[in-house]
Amino acid sequence: MLTGVPLFLLQLVVILASAVLLGRLASRFGQPAIVGELAAGILLGPSVLGKLAPEWAEWLPRPGSGALIDAVAQLGLLLLVGLSAAELDLGRLREQAGTLARVSAWGLILPLGLGAAAGFLAPAALMGPGADRGTFAAFLGVALSVTAIPVISRTLADLRLLGHRVGQITLASGACQDAVAWILLTVVGALATSGGGPGTLGMPLLWLAVMVLAALALRPFARRVLSAADQAPAMTTSAVVILTGALAAHLAGLEPVVGAFVAGLVAGAASGEGARHLAGLRTAVIAVLAPVFLAFAGLHLDLAALAEPVVALSAAGLLTLAVAGKLAGGYIGARTSGLPRWESFAIGAGLNSRGLVEIVVATVGLQVGILTPAAYSIVVLIAVATSLMAPPLLRAALRRAPRPEQNGERHGRGESERDQRDLHRPGHR
Repeated sequence: MLTGVPLFLLQLVVILASAVLLGRLASRFGQPAIVGELAAGILLGPSVLGKLAPEWAEWLPRPGSGALIDAVAQLGLLLLVGLSAAELDLGRLREQAGTLARVSAWGLILPLGLGAAAGFLAPAALMGPGADRGTFAAFLGVALSVTAIPVISRTLADLRLLGHRVGQITLASGACQDAVAWILLTVVGALATSGGGPGTLGMPLLWLAVMVLAALALRPFARRVLSAADQAPAMTTSAVVILTGALAAHLAGLEPVVGAFVAGLVAGAASGEGARHLAGLRTAVIAVLAPVFLAFAGLHLDLAALAEPVVALSAAGLLTLAVAGKLAGGYIGARTSGLPRWESFAIGAGLNSRGLVEIVVATVGLQVGILTPAAYSIVVLIAVATSLMAPPLLRAALRRAPRPEQNGERHGRGESERDQRDLHRPGHR
């Protein structure tokens, strides 16, 4: 029987190959690669292989077993979160400030409130050992309020709308909502791990503020260093920055993913050749580490739990609230800003996609003991369902909407250079 490094290599080959193959298959059917990569973990996990061939399933790692591949998945998680933050265009976030503020506020507060209310009504069986009712409700609010920029970015790119008003507002407001969601996740994670009340949050929030201020202060220095570096040093330096931020957050009592996100703001300061080098690191992470993380996340899923009536009803109710909250929030925010009806609906449909961000949040909830495995399965189900739902809803809305004004028209083109790069970036999630 294989053990040690040979077993790790076998596990890595099986998981990575399965994730890539099923991810490509999902893409062939017009779905995000995340769907296939998660499906790989489900097929290899207790839901399928564990029941059909349990002797073969024993060769694969179980979540929480301390296997080497768990460390690889965590590395992929941290780099994915950091590189997502590096993609934020802070200059774009300052444009259309009024519309952006309204869409972001409604798109965040409405699903946050619905999720928190559902948390107080959900069965106690969904609460993990590290959560009380208030912490669990707050976590569900955060889980329902996030959105997935990469998934909707791919759909907007396919429709050649990244340079248009709908695309820019959707992406910018989604980025603002996710930034706030990471802060809220820090608060909820601190409540769960400290076991105390709101008074115990002082130090974690202080450290978070220090990290954010340090990141903003370091951006000019990082721009000079990363923009002038050769490819290998720039990629390595960016990875070191992100992982250092994750380590600093852990030492400060925060979730490492929060530190990776904040440090990603520093890595994202690169321009020119440095930005292209960062794109190379992003490609490597998406091509290798992201499938491992997503497939490993799928190993946590036991679909048999969803067959229980209480869990199934909870899943249906939370999915309904998740979709209604984002659709209504985005729509109200856009309409109160004077946007046409179908453009407003398109923005809500875009913000409804949860994708990888939701899975990261679910993973944190499981790790800190807020979610049970059944509750984790529900949150991941919401991530997959809303990711599948967003593209057709967006296409249907935009077919009925008048063609929005192109911000790039003054330059004689409908998409910015950054948008053109998005069109060719592989593995949108």
